[in-house]
Amino acid sequence: MTTRLAIDIGGTFTDLVLDVDGEQFPEKLLTTHQDPTEAVLNGTLRLLEQCSVRAGDVALVLHGTTLATNAIIERKGAKTALLTTSGHRDVLEMAYENRFEQYDVNIERPQPLIPRKLRIPVVERIGAGGNVLKPLEEESVLQAAELLRQHEIESVAVGFLHSYANDEHEIRVGEILQDQLPNCSICLSSQVCPEIREYERFSTTVANAYVLPTMSHYLHLLEVRLKEIGCAAPCFMMTSGGGLTTLRTAARFPIRLVESGPAGGAILAARKAKELGSDRVLSFDMGGTTAKICLIDDMNPQLSRSFEVDRRYRFKKGSGLPVRIPVIEMVEIGAGGGSIASKDVVGRTTVGPESAGSDPGPACYGLGGKLPTVTDADVVLGRLDAAEFAGGQMSLDSAQAEKAIENQFGQSGTEVSELATVIAEVVDENMALAARGHAAEWGKAIEGRTMVAYGGAAPIHAARLLEKLRLDRVVVPKDAGVGSALGFLTAPISYEVVKSLYMKLSRFNVQLVKRSLLELEQEAMEVVSEATSNVLEVSVSVLMRYAGQGYEIVVSVDQSDLSKENLLASFERSYLNLYHRLIPNSDVEIMSWTLRVSTPLPDVDLIENPPLNKTPTQSSRAQTMVFGNESLSAKVVSRNRLNPGDRLSGPALVTEPHTTTVVPIKFTLTVNAQGDLILEKQS
Repeated sequence: MTTRLAIDIGGTFTDLVLDVDGEQFPEKLLTTHQDPTEAVLNGTLRLLEQCSVRAGDVALVLHGTTLATNAIIERKGAKTALLTTSGHRDVLEMAYENRFEQYDVNIERPQPLIPRKLRIPVVERIGAGGNVLKPLEEESVLQAAELLRQHEIESVAVGFLHSYANDEHEIRVGEILQDQLPNCSICLSSQVCPEIREYERFSTTVANAYVLPTMSHYLHLLEVRLKEIGCAAPCFMMTSGGGLTTLRTAARFPIRLVESGPAGGAILAARKAKELGSDRVLSFDMGGTTAKICLIDDMNPQLSRSFEVDRRYRFKKGSGLPVRIPVIEMVEIGAGGGSIASKDVVGRTTVGPESAGSDPGPACYGLGGKLPTVTDADVVLGRLDAAEFAGGQMSLDSAQAEKAIENQFGQSGTEVSELATVIAEVVDENMALAARGHAAEWGKAIEGRTMVAYGGAAPIHAARLLEKLRLDRVVVPKDAGVGSALGFLTAPISYEVVKSLYMKLSRFNVQLVKRSLLELEQEAMEVVSEATSNVLEVSVSVLMRYAGQGYEIVVSVDQSDLSKENLLASFERSYLNLYHRLIPNSDVEIMSWTLRVSTPLPDVDLIENPPLNKTPTQSSRAQTMVFGNESLSAKVVSRNRLNPGDRLSGPALVTEPHTTTVVPIKFTLTVNAQGDLILEKQS
């Protein structure tokens, strides 16, 4: 018997899936923010008892969490300092030196994680070519160490100019600090993010240092507490790039975990795209705190090396703290089930980004929440089965939901259902706007895609989002309420490394490139070999641009053919696909090389559609649902009683322990051979 445990800690819920010989058993609990391991252990013990499995029989634990992200957003990380090249302590403050919101006179910029007094200059200087322009003055490092000791610093980031080209000064400073401050965490930018551009490199290193003590403590505590209940299985962490890595590597580079939960969901959606044979898919993950949208083309999620944490403006690039890590490209907005609805200064209804979280949660939870949320609106509109919410473990209080909405928005002569409809429409339009903007930013069309909806709230809102975005169909996988945790079970073990190596294509030095790639491969193999002895795949990509441009594009290349001609052809294909034109007679610049080592993805069989049955005859009850100005009687059907080939016409609710699928009027729902729900609008 092979048993694996997947754990996803979100802002509102903690999701778990126990996989026993390929059969999955899900569990969902409210996240315990004071001690996240409490919900993990409670859920694990429930699943083990339910499946009659001993803790010692669990062979592998797979884990993703938003704890690193939350620590940055809430500014609850370690007391951190930055040691940097003399004269450049304000790089974090100056950022891009631009206005990301052109006409906002009261523009709000993201505050650096480290105040100026703790950004300490060190006398040294290395040139862009890696040559030493000014030797390191170790006395300035010792003086800085004394200052760090006085301020009781817990973690230190070291970031010097051009350390991606020559890391000897950073390494020496790390040695001195380790000797002077043995209990302090130390992060070197040449190890965390060895790439050109000092602002992004410093920002990434500082963020890593800021969350490292917190995450290291949490990961150690989780390991200890799992062992206390008899589970001594190795634990792999899900990274933002869609791969699994060891606990040791995750504790060293926790910044790579900032999007680990959403990445698991994108892996699930990509696998579902392969099973359905769908080339163009929209991944839609809506949980309790946020909604995440990812475009999946040719059955693979789009990857990137940049991400922004804690954006001050919802869709404004540059309004957050940049981190340079391997990440699955997606847009994330504060539009979850727990997102709070309110009025702005001119009386308009707004939803999010503030969330009621798990404590106190939406008003309908009955845990003390007083502010109206999206979940409260869904309860009032009849989109949730109040008596069977969370598999009957929790009963929703519709009266409290109505009271919260009326207290916030109550207007004379306005029905509470109308107010709830406005809340639902606002959050649906926010998500549609985010999806359109994300697609436009990458030069892609969104209409006609298949949506894969998962997360506790996504199947509730999927049909309306399909209408707004003009999509073809919605697929709700089995156990969609814990979709990200399911994705962990199919993710590859992988690790990605990067190195800036600037050169123009006209002066391409293939021997230098091969030596650098060999070093990168050895580094990545060393990490991955700790976790697996399986056959590994190596893929290489390069960041390239036309000479004089300010931004690069990612180009996949064949490592066996690194000729100048092949690189140019690959670059032009990628550039043409993105911008639909080339720039003739212009040289091409190579900025950085990226190498990824991973285990192969398992083969996937296409799902065959079974013959359609008549409407299932299973017993169901009726519930009133509100659509616009109409109140209609809707069938409430349990998903576990639906069989492949069954067909339902809306209005209907398909309930399951961890989510509910809403089938509006003029929609049909069918069940495919794997038990997925296929939602389509009638023509």
